[in-house]
Amino acid sequence: MNVVVMGVAGSGKSTVAELLAERLGAEYADADAFHPPENVAKMAGGIPLDDDDRAPWLAIVRDWMADHGTRRGADVVVACSALRRAYRDVLRDAGGVVFVHLTGSAELLGARIAARPGHFMKPDMLASQLATLEPLAPGEPGFTVDITPGPTQIVAEIVGRLPVRFS
Repeated sequence: MNVVVMGVAGSGKSTVAELLAERLGAEYADADAFHPPENVAKMAGGIPLDDDDRAPWLAIVRDWMADHGTRRGADVVVACSALRRAYRDVLRDAGGVVFVHLTGSAELLGARIAARPGHFMKPDMLASQLATLEPLAPGEPGFTVDITPGPTQIVAEIVGRLPVRFS
């Protein structure tokens, strides 16, 4: 199974996904590590990515999940923004994907981003991500989790809500 921990910047995707993978004994990847240098430079310059920027990146993430998860039979946890349904549709092609959408207030998200010195995602780009975000729709495999509690509590909630295979 492939679990994608999704959400906007500051939602704790990387922290939660890494802890979740550890708890489940799954392979972990942060989708940000798959961005080509051009995307990182664009975001570092305060320019939001567009769909043309995201398309090859999403394909790389999907292919990694398909190879490590679906083909090798491993459980995989990936931290990935997956803001739009169209992006999630690409990732879903890896097979066996469950999305965990981390949500929180704009104030909390902004404070978290501001507290991360040196990260390529700038605080003023949060508004663009929130505007782009399409929450999970009915029929999409997954669920939403509030980020107010600490990462340990969030992971415990996720584990309790994942399909039986992970229990």
